[in-house]
Amino acid sequence: MNIFEKKNRILLKELVKTDFKLRYQGSVIGYLWSVLKPIMLFLVMYLVFVKFLRFGAAVPHFAVALLLGITIWNFFSESTIVGMQAIVGRGDLLRKVSFSKSIIILSVVSNAFINLMISTTVVIIFAIINGVHFSWNVIFAVPLLFELFIFTLGIVFMISTAFVYFRDLSPVWEVVMQAGFYATPIIYPITQVSERAGNIGHYAANFMMMNPIAQIVQDMRYIFTYSNNTNPTVWQMLHNPLLIMIPYIMPIIIFFIGFWIFNRKSKKFAEVI
Repeated sequence: MNIFEKKNRILLKELVKTDFKLRYQGSVIGYLWSVLKPIMLFLVMYLVFVKFLRFGAAVPHFAVALLLGITIWNFFSESTIVGMQAIVGRGDLLRKVSFSKSIIILSVVSNAFINLMISTTVVIIFAIINGVHFSWNVIFAVPLLFELFIFTLGIVFMISTAFVYFRDLSPVWEVVMQAGFYATPIIYPITQVSERAGNIGHYAANFMMMNPIAQIVQDMRYIFTYSNNTNPTVWQMLHNPLLIMIPYIMPIIIFFIGFWIFNRKSKKFAEVI
């Protein structure tokens, strides 16, 4: 079934609107939590890792880089955790209405993307306050956000399909996400890894940059703070063109694999759930 059919577009719009309205329904400050949540997490991380543990002490505007990294990770975390259970949670809808099942996943990731845009606006304001001077290369944030979106969508297609059949995936994924957070240069600069333990640290940092999320975080930091030596990108750290292309190509491959798996199994979702 074509995902771009009129009824699918209407359903997608309604699902996104409904989920966004229900997210903070009943809370005192409502949608402001979309802004306050990343800021509160940032303050905790900043006090613990920057002020006390002195992570990124030599990095210009590391507070901005930290907030940006947390914002990107929150989008990925929210999309995957909520998206993993989205098909099971919409079981009644699947049994009653005929539509493209991928709409459910797309609505979850789109909703998280709206929050990402709100949080990114906060990051920009915070960066300006901290004296960051933006250059024309900030336009490259657009393809990076698209890369982040399709990579996340591909992962959610995979894990939401797996969750229909294996409900134990939920606690496993929580552990994976926790490990992934610390294995991605978010609360610390990648140079802190590459400059330690000699060649081991160098190879470890290069390996970490094969992760598309790490590549996106570093590229976005480079765009926002323009600090070459302290926030290096994968194309500054590696010299092999084939290795450089891995994290950029991987999101496209994962998206198509995830979409293929999802579509192949989606016909039986209503029966299994």
